[in-house]
Amino acid sequence: MKKTILLSAMFLGTLVFAQQTPVLGGDKDAHGCIGSAGYTYSQIKKDCVRTFEEKIKLKEVATKGDYIAAVIFSKDKKNAEVFVKDAEGGSVILTRAGKSKAWKKDGYVLTPYKKSGYQLKKDNVVIYQ
Repeated sequence: MKKTILLSAMFLGTLVFAQQTPVLGGDKDAHGCIGSAGYTYSQIKKDCVRTFEEKIKLKEVATKGDYIAAVIFSKDKKNAEVFVKDAEGGSVILTRAGKSKAWKKDGYVLTPYKKSGYQLKKDNVVIYQ
């Protein structure tokens, strides 16, 4: 009888522990992107991406590179999706007007910088490059 009670208590304890342990990959967002695996949704690609794997990365100026912003361009280069830490929703879609060399929206301005880089300004202050 004591063995049955002991085994039952152990079984119930295991069930309680199993329900409290988060499942890896169980943190999918509305688009099915798994945040714990580094994925976030890209509005331009219409898919989950890992921003740290993107080709264009900018370093935050204020922290001397502690934070990284990623940039993804649309195929026609008319839109640029910028992933910055303080953006609501994780990213901001900037638009280029005509043949301008700048993409803009809500105080953000992305421009070519040096030979192959880009610079991002917020309210005319350089925040990433």
